[in-house]
Amino acid sequence: MVAVRASRWTPIVGWLAATATSIVLASVALLPVLRTTAPEDSALAALPAADSSSFPAPLPSVTTPTPAAPSTVAPTTTTTRPRPTKTTKPTVKPTTTPPKATTTTTPPTTTEDGWTVTTGADGVRTYVRSFKVEGGQAVIRMTSDSVVSLVTATPADGWAVQKVQDSPDNLAVYFNETNHSFIIHATWWDDRPFAEVSEIGS
Repeated sequence: MVAVRASRWTPIVGWLAATATSIVLASVALLPVLRTTAPEDSALAALPAADSSSFPAPLPSVTTPTPAAPSTVAPTTTTTRPRPTKTTKPTVKPTTTPPKATTTTTPPTTTEDGWTVTTGADGVRTYVRSFKVEGGQAVIRMTSDSVVSLVTATPADGWAVQKVQDSPDNLAVYFNETNHSFIIHATWWDDRPFAEVSEIGS
């Protein structure tokens, strides 16, 4: 049993011995190098210590101010709604034009043989005459263009009236009672009016 345990530890002991040998050899090899650098270290140690007052004062640090970001103010938009303008229509008074008076010019009148004569704007002469008999009253009109017409005929009490006209220029008006008559005969003759009253019976 002792021989077996001894054989197990043999490789480990050998590894440790080899490691120690390599460390020793490395130290021996580095000694010349370490000795060469030693005077430099001692030379540095022999230098006088520098006076801190001989060093220039450090420059003040320059601080660059950070530009402030411009404040952006949103413009306020005010919308003013236009007020509706009231349009006042001028009051137009109705213009009342008084009607023009129609001026009627009455043509001048004259009298010829019992006839009332007027002359129109067209130059036509008008003749008017009233006839009164026992049987009644009649108004006859004639014009210069040979027209004879009856204006009115009013019989008396107990009488009757009758008109007889065979042409525009010849007219007869009868006022009749039993066995008794009055005749008014009117005609346009020789460019002038002509009238005749006659009685028949009694």
